[in-house]
Amino acid sequence: MFLKLFFGLKAARVPVSLREHLMLVEAVRADLVTWDVEGFYYLARAALVKDERHLDRFDRVFAEAFRGVESVGGAGPETIDLPEEWLRRLAEKHLTDEEKALVESLGGFEKLMETLRQRLEEQKGRHQGGSKWIGTAGTSPFGAYGYNPEGVRIGQAESRNRRAVKVWDRREFRNLDGDVEIGTRTIKLALRRLRRWAREGAAEELDLDGTIRATAEAGWLDVKLRPERHNAVKVLLLMDVGGSMDDHVRVAQELFSAARSEFKHLEYRYFHNCLYEGVWRDNRRRWTEQTPTAELLNTFGPDWKLVIVGDASMSPYEILYPGGASEHWNAEPGEVWLRRALAKWPSAAWINPVPERHWGYTQSIGIVRGIMEGRMFPMTLAGLEAATRELSR
Repeated sequence: MFLKLFFGLKAARVPVSLREHLMLVEAVRADLVTWDVEGFYYLARAALVKDERHLDRFDRVFAEAFRGVESVGGAGPETIDLPEEWLRRLAEKHLTDEEKALVESLGGFEKLMETLRQRLEEQKGRHQGGSKWIGTAGTSPFGAYGYNPEGVRIGQAESRNRRAVKVWDRREFRNLDGDVEIGTRTIKLALRRLRRWAREGAAEELDLDGTIRATAEAGWLDVKLRPERHNAVKVLLLMDVGGSMDDHVRVAQELFSAARSEFKHLEYRYFHNCLYEGVWRDNRRRWTEQTPTAELLNTFGPDWKLVIVGDASMSPYEILYPGGASEHWNAEPGEVWLRRALAKWPSAAWINPVPERHWGYTQSIGIVRGIMEGRMFPMTLAGLEAATRELSR
């Protein structure tokens, strides 16, 4: 059974080694978990998974590898290979005091499992609804998609009423896979790779090592303070708004929120479709309070990182020709302003919320990728990590 889990993880592209598999076997033999299926799940996950992006894949493989434990067929009680003691301990974790009292009033956990064995022997086929047979959508203690406080889930892909004793298929980490759309938490995890620590400002943090050293040298307590450590990376964030970007508002907001919390030195401006001669900080005043792009070029030094967020989906004329902008007359093509920005901030990346598999169908995306010299990345966890590696060079 452990080998099925090991090879399943290999097939799911989870990097797991034979050494880690043997470590799991050794841990089980050492009785690190006893009669606790949930404990075994966490032990296996700790031993076999090294990157949180793979947690969801592990959950899926684990459920498949131990399908015989969570999905009981109709061949008889010998198909139940999950010890009763494990179920009892899980019940202690997942049932409320009121539900435990109800189980006891109906004959206790032993009666529950004994009845399950009898039903498996008596039942010959699938049963829908009702309150006795093992089936679906009923109130029997055994089955799926129904409700009973004593429930033992059989053949159900997920919990519906959160009352089943056997609950290990929640897949709480499904949003951490490197190829899926992301949320604020996963964006923060990716952006944290873009760090350069420095101590700046007033000395307000206790320097423990310095205090010990100074006290030892002076012979009396000599408290030393130092500036708090901050991420010294400086980021200029330019974000496309309006038009086709309306379809990506949620994920763009999540990226913006994560960036504001991760970087002490962050400046942001908005633009529409392509970078032109003006940007703005408040979309409600985009025509009355614009900041000349030339002013940005003169204000922020070359040590800033340039991050542009946009779908790059527009008419090619908006990038390549004067007057091609959709909302105003631009004296110079958007390409000119993009190249000026890249010359000033050579450490740059374009984050595109459009799925990468669709990029080849939009001509303007190809044009922008060429201007960015390939530094366009999809807005997935893997894409953001690639972008941060590019910006860290």
